[in-house]
Amino acid sequence: MKISQLLGQMEREVIGCSTGETMAEAAMILADKRIGAMPVFDSGQVVGIVSERDILYGIANEGAAILQKTVGECMTSPPITVDPEASINEALGLMTRRRIRHLPVMRGTEMIGFLSIGDLVKNRMDEIAGEADAMREYIATA
Repeated sequence: MKISQLLGQMEREVIGCSTGETMAEAAMILADKRIGAMPVFDSGQVVGIVSERDILYGIANEGAAILQKTVGECMTSPPITVDPEASINEALGLMTRRRIRHLPVMRGTEMIGFLSIGDLVKNRMDEIAGEADAMREYIATA
């Protein structure tokens, strides 16, 4: 299955923030929405990702002062992205190799979705369960 097909099945608003927001504001958004990361925008373009890890590492290295810095100063940039025509397995491989948990889905310079590793793993598990059910049905009727 392609990423574009998975996005077509999902109905979820993408939560993001801007480079000028503080890390404290970003932390509040992540906590309020119960998400682990979000894309960072500047002039309508995705320029990075801010995650729980960015906040945690910032606090470990700089203490509470990190919370007053801007997201633009602390975000992970440039973001690692995936094309909507990539397969789910390609995206999972990319996330594994790069040790990341979130991917902006980009069509050119436009972000058309934001996926977590959980979205991709859930899809693969559903596919595997469907294949197992089909196999059991085939065996039962053979």
